[in-house]
Parts: sequence; structure tokens; C-alpha cells
Amino acid sequence: MPVSSRRPLISGNWKMNLNHYDAIQLVQKLGYLVTKDDVERVDVSLHPPFTDIRTVQTTIESDRLPFFLGAQNCHSDDSGAFTGEVSPAFLAKLNVRYVICGHSERRQIFGETDAFVAAKVATVVKHKMTPIVCVGETREQRESGQALEIVRAQLLASLEGRLDTQFGDIVVAYEPIWAIGTGLTATAADAQEVCAHIRRTVTEAWGGDAANAVRVQYGGSVKAGNVAELMAQPDIDGALVGGASLDADEFARIVQYPTV
Repeated sequence: MPVSSRRPLISGNWKMNLNHYDAIQLVQKLGYLVTKDDVERVDVSLHPPFTDIRTVQTTIESDRLPFFLGAQNCHSDDSGAFTGEVSPAFLAKLNVRYVICGHSERRQIFGETDAFVAAKVATVVKHKMTPIVCVGETREQRESGQALEIVRAQLLASLEGRLDTQFGDIVVAYEPIWAIGTGLTATAADAQEVCAHIRRTVTEAWGGDAANAVRVQYGGSVKAGNVAELMAQPDIDGALVGGASLDADEFARIVQYPTV
């Protein structure tokens, strides 16, 4: 089990994979593989594509499966002329619990800024959902010794104005950009260094209570073979899992890391 007393959160980010028929099969198989004992130790959130969310919600609720529904993204406004975007108010109506904000692919490919991420976080919190706020550096930034500086700046800007927020309702995901979808993974020691830095940054900006409450995930080629070592680190409270979450057997083993 993690050294931390914070309840671990394992999140499966399906990205742009699985139609709603595939999603039903995956969720139902996970329902068989993940036991009641597993979810007494770990929270599990599933983040399907937008077209699958209603289907996954219905499957979870009708089969009484022990998973939280998540979304991969949202807009910062509740409504408006934003063709192709999704309102956080709509997600809340579907009983979405967790929303990923500022994923590295959103930042790198779609040009999302820290200010836009901060606006999303504010709206997600307003609708009583929990943001998973992503931060992380590129390979060039790491090799030039800027990793901690970049992560600190992203975190402070993405959580700007959160002085009144209950940090027990905030998740920060450290996902080094160079590890996303590459098969490369930060060593447990390197991941711990950055996650501890995130917690120190929260302490300096918002105080010790906030730092003790916030959950910090690691994301970047997390697999069943490396999750236990990562989760053993004192400042890593969960994992944001990409490709491995598309395989029910593999993802179940990740969820079961304390006992496998």
C-alpha cells in the first residue's frame, strides 16, 4: 500500500479509442475482474470518449459497478457558440465525477494554455466535479534541467484563483510529455521527485492542509509491471493510465497493484 494516507485513484483514459459497443464490453469485463475488495482500497475512474459517456454511465449504474465515470476534457463555459466543444454542465448531468483538464495532448496538439486550463478547472469545480489537472515537461525541458520549473509554473497558473477550493477535491496528474504513448516511463525515483515538488508547490501557495489533501497521480506508460513501484512512493497517490486501460486484464491488474 502507498505510504500516503490519501486514497489512491487509478484513472483509465481511453483517449480516442473504443466505440460505444466496445466500451460496454470493456466496462462489463472490468466489472467481473475488479472485486469489491479491490475498490475498498482504490478508487477507479473511467474516461471514455464523449460519444461513449452516456453508454458507460448506463452500464455502470444499471450493473451497479464500482467505478466512477470520468470525462477526458470540457470547455470552460456552460454554453455558447463553441462548435464541437462539450459543456461541463452537460457532463455533470451525466453523473461525471472526474474531468481531465489540460492533458499534455490537449496542450501540445491543440494549443491549450494554462489560462484556459484554469478556466476549465474553475467551471468543473463549480459543477461539483473533480478536475484532474495535468502538468508535465517535454524531453528537451527535462534534458535542460527545467522540469521542476516548468511543472511549478504550469501548476500555479492552472490553479490560479483556487484559494477557496477544497484541495481534497483536486487531483494533479504529473505526466511527463516525453513518456506519453512512447513506452518510456519515468523511474519511480524521478516520478517521486516531481510529485514531491508538486506537493511542495501546493504547500507554498495554498498551505499544508491543501498539500496533505491533494492527490497526485503519475501518468506516462503506466503498466501492471511498474505500477506497484510507482505507487510505493510517498507522494504518488494514483495513476493516469492510457493505453494499458484499453485492456481489461491489464487494467484490472493495475487496479489490483496492492495485492498482485
